[in-house]
Amino acid sequence: MTNLFPESKTGIVGWGGYVPIYRIKLSEIVKMWGMQESLPQILNVEEKSVDNVDEDALTMGFEAARIALERARVNPSLINAVFFGTESKPYAVKPSATVIAEALGITPVTMASDLEFACRAASEALRASIGLVSSGMMKYALVIGSDTAQANPGDVLELTASSGAVAFIIGPKEESAAYFEASYSYVTDTPDFWRRALSPYPLHGEGFTGEPAYFAHIVGAVKGLMEKTGLKPTDFDYAVFHQPNGRFPLKVAQKLGIPKEKVLPGLVTPRIGNTYNASALLGLAKILDQAKPGNRILVAPFGSGAGSDAYSIVVTDLVEEKRRNGTLLSFFIENKVNVSYSTYAKNRGLIKRIDGWSL
Repeated sequence: MTNLFPESKTGIVGWGGYVPIYRIKLSEIVKMWGMQESLPQILNVEEKSVDNVDEDALTMGFEAARIALERARVNPSLINAVFFGTESKPYAVKPSATVIAEALGITPVTMASDLEFACRAASEALRASIGLVSSGMMKYALVIGSDTAQANPGDVLELTASSGAVAFIIGPKEESAAYFEASYSYVTDTPDFWRRALSPYPLHGEGFTGEPAYFAHIVGAVKGLMEKTGLKPTDFDYAVFHQPNGRFPLKVAQKLGIPKEKVLPGLVTPRIGNTYNASALLGLAKILDQAKPGNRILVAPFGSGAGSDAYSIVVTDLVEEKRRNGTLLSFFIENKVNVSYSTYAKNRGLIKRIDGWSL
């Protein structure tokens, strides 16, 4: 089956993840707003990552991309596309992709674009990169997913919205730590989550968030992938789904007949929260940090609005050599400093002075 689809010509040459050192316990947020005390247990999230005052989606994306490049061991000038997927870019009009490309020595002979599709923008970039590389238009492409914690203070979203970044260098199968067997996309107009222009925080339609959006689209994408390839749930050693909380990925796995033991190794949300565009793909990075040659990984990111992609990825013999280069994701997850709600609010610019400036 490996030669049936164009994706099989491409793979992940390098990968990297980054999570800020600061964490806030969900119990701290619950106490601040007088929320239901059992919410952290219901969501299966203990704490979430918080960016520092000098961090944003761009700087975190650079850190993840730097690690991916260290693992790939390719000349930056040979990377002919840089895609930056986010819903919290620091500039309303100015690409972040060009900043990272310049900082890594990739410019000027390259494509560079910022993409948007809620939490699915980085996955969109991944599929586009697979197409560009498999067609022969370019040899390498860099995909970055990065987001900061965005949520209206006191809203249930504040409990999980967190900060983090992930990056992948897509290139020839022969140089890859894991190659793509096939992919599948499933998209509809389902208004479960949105943010209008000039609105500081996103809104969400409670009735649409679960079954009509998250579950319907991931199940649709995964079933489509399996019908396309003939693969079954038992063919996968690991499964990684979008992680808006620690409960949804386990529930969608159950719907698909996938044991939770295959999901838990890539479930990072309980420790760092929902990193939006880095969510499912950080789970993939964590799996690549531990997977063995021959393992098959199912990956299904999701983005509100709504859409999901599904990928079948097979780990190669190069994975062990490549992961010796670059920092493992577990380093960023384990190394943390817990902060109070006031520090979190200051870092996120939630406190406004009377002159209108954020602290």
